[in-house]
Amino acid sequence: MRLGDLRRSETFPDLWTECDVTRPESLGKAMKGVGAVINLAAEHRDDVRPVSRYHEVNVEGARQVCLAADDADVEKIVFTSSVAVYGFQPKPVDEEGPFEPFNEYGKTKLEAEGVYRAWAAEDGARTLVIVRPTVVFGEGNRGNVYNLLHQIATGKFLMVGAGKNVKSMAYVGNVAAFLAHVLTMGPGVHIYNYVDGPDMDTASLVEHSRRCLGRGGKTPRIPKAVAMAGGHLLDVAARVSGRKFPISAIRVRKFCESTQFRAERAAQTGFVPPYTLAEGLARTIQSEFPAK
Repeated sequence: MRLGDLRRSETFPDLWTECDVTRPESLGKAMKGVGAVINLAAEHRDDVRPVSRYHEVNVEGARQVCLAADDADVEKIVFTSSVAVYGFQPKPVDEEGPFEPFNEYGKTKLEAEGVYRAWAAEDGARTLVIVRPTVVFGEGNRGNVYNLLHQIATGKFLMVGAGKNVKSMAYVGNVAAFLAHVLTMGPGVHIYNYVDGPDMDTASLVEHSRRCLGRGGKTPRIPKAVAMAGGHLLDVAARVSGRKFPISAIRVRKFCESTQFRAERAAQTGFVPPYTLAEGLARTIQSEFPAK
């Protein structure tokens, strides 16, 4: 999305700033008198059209943030990038890569990192922190984990494949706390993956969520090949009709891939997550799917 929105929360109780990274005038107002900027704005869905919007928001938006920071004499920027810059990797990777983004979101996030690096290189007094969270879930988040929980809660979930693929995840409350933590960093460029461990395989995640949601019985399953074929058919239907469908080939692939990342560097900063992964899942389920 275009709006960078930093709302009142337990982590940032006294801040409320909303702006559009594609509108320089709104950025100037938001940065007036501040000591640091946290940029969470992004075009992130995998079905955005036109595709040029990824570049407009993620890359050109980064340039506008840097220009506005120059005008406001802001010397500290925290940028939320993404583990999408690594693409699909056969084993967990750390902050050094390799970098093989497979979609426009990941490609433009990596390009935006370069924009911010160039900004930091212009002045040795500047501080740049790049945080690459894995898939984020939590109260109010309507991403992939919410969709999974909603399907389980409504009895519409089908397990694709055996579910042995392992997923790194991050609870939004911990991510917000980490962003506040890195505001203490000094001059230079600091890069961190963010993951809440221990990682779970998809089958374990589904069964844990079913227990929390009070769903009994066995999880229905469908072979991966069948799901991929259905995803490709819906991709064709989407292109022909102009409609957006909740299932696509890339979403099936993302669901079935192992996506693990190393985040020891974040732990080495002394950061202690306020919640465990299990607590984050429980809080999310209690908030989004309260018992009736």
